[in-house]
Amino acid sequence: MRRLGILFGGFAADDPEGQARMTALVQGLAQLGRIDGRNLRIEYRYALGDAEHTRRYAAELVALAPDVLVSGGNPAAEALQQATRTIPIVFGGTADPVGAGLVTSLNRPGGNSTG
Repeated sequence: MRRLGILFGGFAADDPEGQARMTALVQGLAQLGRIDGRNLRIEYRYALGDAEHTRRYAAELVALAPDVLVSGGNPAAEALQQATRTIPIVFGGTADPVGAGLVTSLNRPGGNSTG
């Protein structure tokens, strides 16, 4: 079973926008044959904009040794990068990933992060 760790920096579990994003992701994964609970285990963490929670949840997710990490927003992506340099990180919702230091460039991100 594959494992996916997801860290939302600014959403609560019951936030409508966050739920819509998660639904779209889960549906897209299902279309690719990855079904949560069948051949995929998804671990969710919601930091609610709290920097301490963001760092703690990033460390928790990394400790679970997922195959891939997904982040929503710069703070979550930065916390995941600080927690691991080996697990692939896919980030979204970032305004300027190069300027934020998440990637070297858009066409050649380098490291273990991409958007």
